[in-house]
Amino acid sequence: MKKTFLYLFSLLALSIFLVACQNSDEGAVTDQTGEDEEQEMDIHSSEEIDIEGVADHYHTGDTIELTAILSGDVAYDHWHWYMREDDQSEWEVVSGQETETFTGEATINGLELKATLFDDDHEIFAESDPVTVIIDDHHGHDEESRNIYEGYFEDEQVEERELTDWEGDWQSVYPYLLAGDLDQVFEHKAEEGDMTAEEYKDYYTVGYETDVERVIIEDHTVTFFTDDQEISAEYESDGYEILEYEAGNRGVRFSYQLVDGSDDMPTYIQFSDHNIFPTDSYHFHLYWGDSREELLDEVVNWPTYYPSDLDTDGIVRDMLAH
Repeated sequence: MKKTFLYLFSLLALSIFLVACQNSDEGAVTDQTGEDEEQEMDIHSSEEIDIEGVADHYHTGDTIELTAILSGDVAYDHWHWYMREDDQSEWEVVSGQETETFTGEATINGLELKATLFDDDHEIFAESDPVTVIIDDHHGHDEESRNIYEGYFEDEQVEERELTDWEGDWQSVYPYLLAGDLDQVFEHKAEEGDMTAEEYKDYYTVGYETDVERVIIEDHTVTFFTDDQEISAEYESDGYEILEYEAGNRGVRFSYQLVDGSDDMPTYIQFSDHNIFPTDSYHFHLYWGDSREELLDEVVNWPTYYPSDLDTDGIVRDMLAH
């Protein structure tokens, strides 16, 4: 009887051990399967889509041209583009946009767009991060704003402006002209103006010419950058002057006088950006020298500056819009 009991007990223990081993093996298989699935998901998620062609900003009515670039090399070519007006809205598929390129018109400021690539089973293979369409019309599209930009306004509309209206990091457009990057701008002007493209280029070559390639304005400090020099000074407002032009329109020069800083900096700097009251500037013409009155007479050379983070396409787009 005792032997029988011991035999049964041993058999029971062996069974428990075998079951435990089996469960352990199954757990290992399950864990390994989970790791494989996770690894497969990681492979899928490693495919990234970048969107190229997003402009620093657009004007109302500009053409938006974007291209989705997939990081990997796959045979899928089933694309959809989605849009939403803000982060509170639902994503909607954009009709007719079923390739890696997107073309549309800039009409909604803050519009978000994203590109999605589907596999052969119409499952999402990869998706881009959203990009945002920024519309900045600078001078507005209403009649009064257009008139002011063209130089038609009343004296009482003009207001004093702080130097901070031009705060930022700015680049000269003169190097772009010398490189031929602005030729299409002059060709466009020739189509609507009374000079040839070459004549416009000659005119703007004189206008844009400068050795100050970069300007940084922070608070009341202005810094000039040339090939071999960086100089700074502080300036304070010296009022403004309304100028009458031969063409019958007018302009406003906002003047600032040096109060402290490098002796190599000009005594006066003057801004003209087609605005006549306080507002952030997007590009401007800059005049500088040691005689306030002589600067006011200068209408031939007007070095022009755009934000330093704007590339050739962005500068050309802005110029064509005006």
